[in-house]
Amino acid sequence: MEKSDYIFGIRAILEAIDSGKTIDKVLIRRDLGGDLAKELLDKVRDYDIVVQRVPLEKLNRITMKNHQGAIALLSPVGYHRLDNIIPQLYEEGKTPLVVVLDGVTDARNFGAIARSADCAGVDFIVIPERGSASVTSDAVKASAGALFYVPVCRERDTLTAVRKLKENGYLIVGASEKGAENYTAADFTVPVAIVMGAEDTGISPDVIRQCDRLAAIPILGSIGSLNVSVAAGVMLYEAVRQRLSAGFSNE
Repeated sequence: MEKSDYIFGIRAILEAIDSGKTIDKVLIRRDLGGDLAKELLDKVRDYDIVVQRVPLEKLNRITMKNHQGAIALLSPVGYHRLDNIIPQLYEEGKTPLVVVLDGVTDARNFGAIARSADCAGVDFIVIPERGSASVTSDAVKASAGALFYVPVCRERDTLTAVRKLKENGYLIVGASEKGAENYTAADFTVPVAIVMGAEDTGISPDVIRQCDRLAAIPILGSIGSLNVSVAAGVMLYEAVRQRLSAGFSNE
């Protein structure tokens, strides 16, 4: 991790929050107490910043300097909220195309998906606060800078996010080898959210139950599944094909 990716020390973190820096999450030593630690916890709660209690060893792996039991990981870009971006896109007259990542943890996969998403005209990407890759410098590099252009919404959990999208008229299409239909059979010309699952376990059962369609990409060889970033690219470009055929603008 590069030094520009984090800030350490409770006072420094408090000042960074007050100055408006975009913070991905704050790591706090598991047994840290005292008035200053309470002030930090109150501050991150007020600003709705993700906080994780971690062992001292994890903090020391990031820096051996006097971190005082607290390190803030910085995000190169700001996150968006579904409550703001959903109505905005409808007001602009768009038919949204969205990617939801349910437990994708590898920064390179996240970055590669974001790169494909930008090329395919995706309106935004949704990730959960926990158990997911986030917008770090490694993810930005893997995206070839696409994460500077594609808005990323970070919600408390994937299930809540998917439910909110459904309530707002999105068709939820889960990419799964267990899907009963070919991925080309899904209708991508309506407001749609494509859900991509974790690298090892796929889409979580609760989220699968919320999917309107489960779409499978044919696998003809010996390996049972595609890399998640490759699968996302296949799904997205089927959406592009359908939308261009239907007369959507490619601008």
